[in-house]
Amino acid sequence: MSIIDLKTAEKVAYLTIKSPPANALSSKIIAKLDELLTQIEKGDEAKVIVLQGEGKFFSAGADIKEFTSLQEASEYETLAKNGQDIFSKIEHFPLPVIASIHGAALGGGLELAMACHIRYATANAKIGLPEMNLGIIPGFAGTQRLPRYVGNARAYEMILTGEPISGKQAEEWGLVNRTFEEEELEEAVRKLAGKIAAKSKPGINRIMKLIPYANTSQFKEGVKKEASLFGEIFGSDDAKEGVSAFIEKRAANFQDK
Repeated sequence: MSIIDLKTAEKVAYLTIKSPPANALSSKIIAKLDELLTQIEKGDEAKVIVLQGEGKFFSAGADIKEFTSLQEASEYETLAKNGQDIFSKIEHFPLPVIASIHGAALGGGLELAMACHIRYATANAKIGLPEMNLGIIPGFAGTQRLPRYVGNARAYEMILTGEPISGKQAEEWGLVNRTFEEEELEEAVRKLAGKIAAKSKPGINRIMKLIPYANTSQFKEGVKKEASLFGEIFGSDDAKEGVSAFIEKRAANFQDK
């Protein structure tokens, strides 16, 4: 069974994450995404990509159970860096990538959606970075991309509380472009993709090169620092407690160590 399905229709490539129940982003899924993006880029069938999740969620986070198999800070740093590199590939991809968000985009799921160029969501979707609830921090460039969309003050609030906001709130804050009712999302995304696919590919490619120039040069340094601190925090007692509590479905008892 494929963990990500690729279908192309009318110049639109649909990438569907298929890892029930939560579509959690394991390193296998992230590597598969990388492989399929390369395949789309080499082919000439698509002019736009839609990224979506099968079942209840877009993606409800990174694969926390996978985290527990790692030992050293350097392993965690490498895990973060790999995810960051592939999400950076999405952000700098020569074709636009539309995230179609339903159910939830949490943690790594939101970090993936933020690397996409356009985000459409259901009004009731849960959107957030809950890592602090686990005694850890975002590691796939969430600390760097979120302020870009919502501003620093709201990014501090969202990350430090770990509480999700609704799709509607995310739209008001500029984190998603538009929101729709559950039954309308798929059609709205298809229409948007169709409008873009009707444009000239050389033009599309050039726009995709130009808009990233608007981002600050400090972004790369920030992402590198995030990977380093992500690795560092996993050595803490609170991270061990937070991750165990998450897996055991209980409240974490942090000792600030």
